[in-house]
Amino acid sequence: MNFKRRATAAAAVLAVASAGLVAVQATAEATQPRPQAHARPQACPDLTVSAGWYGHNKARLQQMIDRYGDCGPHHRRGGARPVATFDWDNTVIKNDVGDATMFWLLRNGRIRTPEKGDWHTTSRYLTDPAAKALAKACPASGTTLPTHRDTACADEILSVYGEGTTTTGTAAFAGFDHRRMEPQYAWLAQLTRGWSTHQVKRFAAAARKENLAAPVGTEQRVGSGRVTGWVRYYDQQRDLIRTLKKAGFDVYVVSASPEPVAEVWAEGVGIDARHTLGIRNVTAHGRHTAHLKGCGTVADGDDSMITYIDGKRCWINKEIYGVRGAAAEKVQPAHKRQVFAAGDSDTDISFLRDATALRLVLNRNKNELMCRAYENGDGRWLVNPMFIEPKGKKADAYPCATTGYTERDGRQGPVRRSDGSVVPDQRDTVYGASRASSAP
Repeated sequence: MNFKRRATAAAAVLAVASAGLVAVQATAEATQPRPQAHARPQACPDLTVSAGWYGHNKARLQQMIDRYGDCGPHHRRGGARPVATFDWDNTVIKNDVGDATMFWLLRNGRIRTPEKGDWHTTSRYLTDPAAKALAKACPASGTTLPTHRDTACADEILSVYGEGTTTTGTAAFAGFDHRRMEPQYAWLAQLTRGWSTHQVKRFAAAARKENLAAPVGTEQRVGSGRVTGWVRYYDQQRDLIRTLKKAGFDVYVVSASPEPVAEVWAEGVGIDARHTLGIRNVTAHGRHTAHLKGCGTVADGDDSMITYIDGKRCWINKEIYGVRGAAAEKVQPAHKRQVFAAGDSDTDISFLRDATALRLVLNRNKNELMCRAYENGDGRWLVNPMFIEPKGKKADAYPCATTGYTERDGRQGPVRRSDGSVVPDQRDTVYGASRASSAP
């Protein structure tokens, strides 16, 4: 099955940067700003993984750690700790933990039958054709759906979740704000209705165990199709997170996966639940409902904002900096923003732009993100090929001046700077070739 929104098919050539990732555009490396020489504080922790970092990226990250960490000149004793924020899927790990969890739920028959058999209760944005297709494929019988043996039901759910369409190609979701909601992402959290947070974490832990144990490139059968069956942590990001924490940074994960799922995986890089933000369900009687917690002007149960594009900014402002109400949806003063941010997708663009020192981008050929990163108007963007299975060079320029930006209503338009001027089209210059595999 071809998931358009996430990379779920295993590539024929598998790789990891530590075994020989090659950035093939030397001219791009030559134009990167070189880190200025400085006397390093002796107490500052060092990044230890060198392979896989493109150009001067590792040196610039180390310089940031030296400057803003406990040992650096910007550290103020008794002051607020510098904050670093990481997206999760395909930023800290290769592949997608939301997908891994959905596949496990379907293979193990752990999705509850919708209330009164009405699929509209699972998402306010589900279209009538999608609700009818799901009802036809998944007749209401019993507490949970038999997706482990009913391939038609599993196929329909997987198509709605992964493609945003029914198996016949009809749009499954409509009417949402494309800058603060992705109904497909939200739907996974909403389909955990009826389970406790502890149970959802158990499901995620089982999926994690399977995906880390599976050889790189493994596919698994879900319904009548085959999907990705493996996940790996990036050694480079583990090292970066470890070093940031050792230097005194408060490090957070901000994911568009369900929060209990993200928490299970974040433990693998030493990030606890308090420092993990994701999609949160409203609970009742100790169990998840199909409604979601809100942020800013969005009330709990309105289900119209998740940790997605502008929603990530809102949740960071709310949960990390204590900003409430409409202000949480706005860009905050520099002292109430993260020093560093890392991401891989357009879904991360708002919180990346908010970072005051450096912004690390893993190149997955996402239009708006790469337009802003390659233009690099303030010199604070770092572009790196993915550490496992890096993409080759994008043949065409990114359409920054025409269709690189997704409007709130879903239309495509030009990517604009803060002053309203248009970002010109950008060429892909930081990419890689791959050669080997990775350990869990």
